[in-house]
Amino acid sequence: MRAATIRDGEVVVAEHADPEPGSGELLVRVRAAGLNGADMLQRRGRYPAPPGSPPDIPGLELAGEVVARGLGAERFADGERVMAVVGGGGQAELCCVHERGAMPVPEALDWTRAGGVPEVFATADDALFTQARLEPGERLLVHGAAGGVGTAAVQLGRAAGARVTATVRREEARVEVERLGAEAAIDPEGFEEHGPFDVILELVGAPNFPANLKALASGGRIVVIGVGAGPKLEEFNLFSLMGKRARIMGSTLRARPLEEKALVTRAVERRVLPLLDSGLIEVPVAETFALDRVGEAYDHFEAGGKLGKVVLEVGDGGGGGGGGGGV
Repeated sequence: MRAATIRDGEVVVAEHADPEPGSGELLVRVRAAGLNGADMLQRRGRYPAPPGSPPDIPGLELAGEVVARGLGAERFADGERVMAVVGGGGQAELCCVHERGAMPVPEALDWTRAGGVPEVFATADDALFTQARLEPGERLLVHGAAGGVGTAAVQLGRAAGARVTATVRREEARVEVERLGAEAAIDPEGFEEHGPFDVILELVGAPNFPANLKALASGGRIVVIGVGAGPKLEEFNLFSLMGKRARIMGSTLRARPLEEKALVTRAVERRVLPLLDSGLIEVPVAETFALDRVGEAYDHFEAGGKLGKVVLEVGDGGGGGGGGGGV
């Protein structure tokens, strides 16, 4: 099979042996695979794949059809459309996925949009509802809301009845983020003046923390799932945390064991897939690239300035499904 391959800090297309599904696994012919910040870190040698995942084939999310099944894999039939979060290896023509980590592709989604769903919507859903316990009527602040996880979180927050504010650095993207469900998309500078917020989803990093604490409501929660602007603080005032009876949580998805990933996947099936199928939420796609152009795709992702997902189309990437909405 052909696959995106990390070599000396670059991503190229190379030939690999076809994977074979083990017990409980599905062999999926990949049709689309989203790019994520973790892929950029892995290319630079800063985020190695977890044990059991290909060390040199990136890709944390994919959509495709089942072409073979390992012993005991009975949840999906051959030919069914599935999508999944994986530890790595998603940016390839074939990938093995444990059936408990896979979910059906909603009829409303074509391959391209399906390939941009699993990682970002699973991450946002888990952070907002499992970790932060976001409730209807609460105020939610989403930092870095123009990216894949950010646009997912804005929509899920709105669908849950929260009042959503989003920080978006590029002025021209703010109108679109508001269309997706934010009551206000604002410049990051001075965001604390727009509080207080019950939940803050931190996708940017440590530089936001002093203002996050100022912006937090009493009993508020901060969930950290992105540190692209830096992971370390020079100072941290614990009195602010204590005075507001606040909680700070951090979360990653990639290295979780199968049991935990399966729980996250089932939650996405219950809460997110019906919203995608009905068109109440969508998958904004900023740009698509064929697998042969994977190096360009990575450069485009790292250049920033995008709204939504960058997706690799593998084979018949744009076909299948009902062709759901999006930008």
